[in-house]
Order: sequence, then structure tokens, then C-alpha cells
Amino acid sequence: MSFDTLEVDVTDGVATVRLRNPPVNAIDQPMRFELNDLLDRLREDDVRVIVFLGTDGVFSVGADVSLFEDAREWTTAEFRRNSRVLGDVFDGLEAMERPVVAAVEGTCVGGGLELALACDVRIAAPDATLGFPEHNIGLVPGLGGCSRLVHLVGPGKAKDLIFTGELIDGTEARDLRLVERVAGDPESAAAEYADGLLEQPPQALGLAKRVVDASRDADLRTAGLLESLAQSTLLETADHEEGVEAFREKRDPSFTGE
Repeated sequence: MSFDTLEVDVTDGVATVRLRNPPVNAIDQPMRFELNDLLDRLREDDVRVIVFLGTDGVFSVGADVSLFEDAREWTTAEFRRNSRVLGDVFDGLEAMERPVVAAVEGTCVGGGLELALACDVRIAAPDATLGFPEHNIGLVPGLGGCSRLVHLVGPGKAKDLIFTGELIDGTEARDLRLVERVAGDPESAAAEYADGLLEQPPQALGLAKRVVDASRDADLRTAGLLESLAQSTLLETADHEEGVEAFREKRDPSFTGE
């Protein structure tokens, strides 16, 4: 697949998606539809880990302001339909049974940060810039910036960041649990992280992701049931058998996803 606003490479199980929409990787209408088209490629069996990158100095500034100027002419139904294009991308990434990593360098705000929030693990440069400045144009984060943010930083801090539009660096973002890791070179760190995940059993990673995400919105009893069901499924896999045999034989396991 070829795109105008994305560079996509799939090598040895890792799908690397670079946002490339100069000058600031705005998530305009073409990128929205290309990200949506990309989902089917990312679901193919040869993809085991996904990494999202920006370009030098910017991950993404989010929606192009001109999009909201165009939206003045849309009906409510048209606006919601256009929003669903990108919303489906974020929901699709979250639902995929494979790890999705965001390597954040430079500016990552608005819809760009919402894209990162839809990923499973965020690795940011210490001097990255993250935040939600939507109040500057009289709006709120509308595609996960409220709903996903609150699960990471709690309601008080989520409201604080959204009310003020404060921009924070990567180190503070880690302290707030908005990102999981800080690295001087997020792209290299994400590549190393992805390579490490390739050594893990794919089905176990995928089900761990789904159980953790589902448990976020479930009561303890339901979450425990989901864990038990996932475990009972994994007990029947060839990778589980390989892991046990490798442990007994004191060697590294070779997982195939079967």
C-alpha cells in the first residue's frame, strides 16, 4: 500500500508507521482516511508489533485548524461522520491483539496526542512537548483526549491539563503516567522495545492487552473472569507447550504464534 501522508514499512514482524505530512504532521482529512485504510494492513498476520513515529521535531500537532473552518459548513451529522473516521482508527488500534508503540519526539499535541493515547506504550523524548490546547479554539479533546486521558492520569489531573491547555515535557509526562518511558532517542528505543516483543508469544501478548484494557472498565470479579478465560485459551496453544519445554530444557523458547 502506498500513501501520501504516511510511510509504512513492515520488516520481520514490525510495522513502522511514520507520519509524514509536512510541515507539522497535521492530521488532516487525507491523513485521516489513509490511517483508516492502513488498519487492514496492520491486521495482517505478518505484523506482530506496530510502531508509530513522527519526523524530526514533531510527532503531530493534531487536526489542521482549516479542518474546523471547513466544519462550519457541515451539519452535525456530517461532523460526526467525519469524526468517526479518525475515531475508528484509534479504536481499531486499541482493539488490535498486538502491541502498538508510539515514539514521541518534539511536539505531540491535540489529535497527535490522542493518537499516542490510542497506542499501548508511549516512549517520549525528555524534551518532547505534550498537551491538549483545544481550548484555544473553544473546543475540548474530542477523540480520546478526555476519555483515555482520565484512565492514565486520573480525573483531577486530566481536568487540570484540559482546563489550562498546559504543555508538559516528556519527563513530566512520565511522572504523570501519561507516557511509560523516556528515552533520548525515542525512535531507537521503540525499535529495541519492538524487537524484544518479537521474542514473546504473540497470542499471550494480544490477550494480555485485551484483558488489561477490558479490566480498566470492569469490576474486579468480571476482570478476574476475563483473566481466567484468557489463561484457559492460552493453555491450549503450541507456544505454551514450547515455553514449558524450553524452561525444562534450559534454553530460550522459540514462539511461533501457534
